Amino acid sequence: MKKVLITDDVHEILIHGLEKAGYEVNYLPHINLEETLSIITDYEGIIINSKIKIDHSFLDKAKRLQFIARLGSGMEVVDLEKAKKRGIFVHRSPDGNADSVAEHAIGMLLSLFNKLNSCHRSVESYQWNRESNRGLELKGKTISIIGCGFTGSALVKKLIGFEMNILIYDKYKTLEHFTHAKQVELEAIFQETDILSIHLPLTVETRKMINASFFNQFRKEFFLINTSRGEIIEEADLLLGLNAGKIKGACLDVFEKEKTNLYTDKDIEFYNELFRRQNIVLSPHVAGWTNESKRRHAEILLNRICNNSDYV
Repeated sequence: MKKVLITDDVHEILIHGLEKAGYEVNYLPHINLEETLSIITDYEGIIINSKIKIDHSFLDKAKRLQFIARLGSGMEVVDLEKAKKRGIFVHRSPDGNADSVAEHAIGMLLSLFNKLNSCHRSVESYQWNRESNRGLELKGKTISIIGCGFTGSALVKKLIGFEMNILIYDKYKTLEHFTHAKQVELEAIFQETDILSIHLPLTVETRKMINASFFNQFRKEFFLINTSRGEIIEEADLLLGLNAGKIKGACLDVFEKEKTNLYTDKDIEFYNELFRRQNIVLSPHVAGWTNESKRRHAEILLNRICNNSDYV
């Protein structure tokens, strides 16, 4: 019987489904990388989220491994080239939380535009500060979406009812299925954007792609949303842009450094300065973290594992 190691929290439908398909499943959601390495030689399959990095040395130890399944989309945690050479199937589920991320991005933007954090604090203090909490409307504004895979596409669909001008930039795709959005080149993004939403994978090409040089090409001041990967943005340049007013506000679900136990004093000083700003909305990398997406990831991966589909 083939053995599968699950290293993160998953919906029970995935565990039961694999067992029904004939796998022996070891569900160890609290296991760390070192512990995983010590037992990986026993397994034909592994299911991970982001804490387990399957690099060259990991694959050297995983002699029996036949498939890797990633809950979600980020493949920067897997050495895809070596996995492919080994004939290891790599499955993922970027479509599992696309709707969750899109809804979260809109929620953060609405919160920022309507100053809901400030409103909440005001009412908590028994202060009806109406004028200082006057908001903005989405209608009529131009939102530009960079990266139009599963999450970018989901965001486009959900924005239609807001009567916005929707621009899409995707370097690698020609998109013909959107009637309410326009695919453009970067120059149009720089000229027309009021709100910029990032939906890119983390790759060598995209790491630090959104930096001061990028920001300075925008004709207008703009708002920024990032629900993809923190390392795509040069955070020091983001803070400079916020301080200068080039970036009018930001919604951040992801950060360059998310392991707070590894923060240096310099990191803490930087994030304290960023976090004390009033024109930002923050969340702890939970945009795709809903009850519905947890089940959907499980269903999608179960299907792809059992059918050996989605080979990367």
